[in-house]
Amino acid sequence: MTQHNSRSIHIEIRKGARSVGEYRFSHGDTATIGRNPQCHIVLDAKEVSRHHGTFNFDAIGFRLDNHSRNGIQTAQATSEGIIAYNTACFVGPYQLLICSEDNNHSSAPTADFRKDIMERLIDELNLNLVRGNPQELAYRVESALDRILAESGVSADERCPLRETLRNEAIGLGPLEPLLKDDTVSEIMVVTPRKIYVEKNGVLKRSEHTFSCESSVRTVIDRILAPLGRRIDESSPMVDARLPDGSRVNAVIPPLALRGSSVTIRKFSKHALSLDDLIAYGSLNREMAELLKQAVRQRQNIVISGGTGSGKTTLLNVLSAQIPDTERIVTIEDAAELQLHQPHVVSLEAKPANSEGRGEVTIRDLVKNALRMRPDRIIIGECRGKEALDMLQAMNTGHDGSLTTTHANSPKEAMNRLETLTLMAGLDLPSRAIREQIIGAVQIVLQQKRFPDGARRITAISELCGIDDEGRIQMTDIWRFAQSGDRNTDFVSTGWIPRFILQGKRK
Repeated sequence: MTQHNSRSIHIEIRKGARSVGEYRFSHGDTATIGRNPQCHIVLDAKEVSRHHGTFNFDAIGFRLDNHSRNGIQTAQATSEGIIAYNTACFVGPYQLLICSEDNNHSSAPTADFRKDIMERLIDELNLNLVRGNPQELAYRVESALDRILAESGVSADERCPLRETLRNEAIGLGPLEPLLKDDTVSEIMVVTPRKIYVEKNGVLKRSEHTFSCESSVRTVIDRILAPLGRRIDESSPMVDARLPDGSRVNAVIPPLALRGSSVTIRKFSKHALSLDDLIAYGSLNREMAELLKQAVRQRQNIVISGGTGSGKTTLLNVLSAQIPDTERIVTIEDAAELQLHQPHVVSLEAKPANSEGRGEVTIRDLVKNALRMRPDRIIIGECRGKEALDMLQAMNTGHDGSLTTTHANSPKEAMNRLETLTLMAGLDLPSRAIREQIIGAVQIVLQQKRFPDGARRITAISELCGIDDEGRIQMTDIWRFAQSGDRNTDFVSTGWIPRFILQGKRK
């Protein structure tokens, strides 16, 4: 193999011909370098930035991430920033000599080594053609891997974890397997075969797991799509799908993805969140939760607005759980994500066209069909096209209590977006007529936002009030999240009492 798997690294820090310090790494360590006294490795020179870079020592190897315009020079580093042992990095006037503490151990599996092993395995077993009992296939793969790894000089200690990694790549989802099993990971993003990021607690981090090559990524994508009857190729290089546990998958391949196939997986939560959970997470307070609970039970039509990854679908799930068990619910989604536990739920999912361009069933088709299914409630996972017109008409014709989400940065922009989406239906309607449709259909807009620290909060609960003399939609905030500078403050009530509360009191 080409890279040592030393469990410790020693860095000697030199300035000119003089040694001025040292730093020792263990496997899994991360260290910052810079002029800031808070850095792990402090280099006091004007050419060094306050936070100049970061060293990481993980399963990928010993690597360097530069954060400074002044740069870091190194004699031997790959395009992924992996640094060879027994070499040097130059940061301003400093020289950092990187030495392995234990050169006698066998080396860690580099991606190139894993690629070689996979090619031998495929040649021997012809994995692309193997069919039959999954347990028998797993046994054959593991046996072949044991023999190939032994012949390649891999030690017995390293063989077991490496065999598991290669087994997953051969017949499973490769490096995605351990990430899918990790409950702390909420999203997985494959940027390139050698670069995978994950989201933990709302914060993106680079994972130590990698694919061996581009063909392994494509194989995993095909394994995800095969049971769903969907396809991806150069003529159709984008696809949405889901895993058996409900996790949502988006894949993009070349020529659209310039650096190699890209995969994004939003994991399915094993635990269905409740309003109490969202209160505990700080997404809203108890009074807001009670207001939303009443809004759903009193059949208010609700639109949840927010950016990508802001938690719109999670909030939609939580609100949908407040619908009484006695009602018939029809859900409509591009890729099924909603987790409703009521006894009477019909789940519909859009279908893309086949390889001949036939058989497509759009969200709009499903909305039209849902109106013939005698629903008490219609829930649309996301409103982003011509179906907006059909949804508004459904809300205006007796299907109260419907819910949907849309992409927008404020309640006002959400209503502007609904107006734009309605115009996409191709009907020559004046703007005022569309706005009157919206006012008659939608009562409550919830604005959801993801903050830099990863927290997701409802930043506004607004009620639509009417149209002013100039034809603009009027809305009033009931609750809003107040901020002062960089410091988050609290949820603030405006004192506005929504109409459905007043009507309930009059009854």
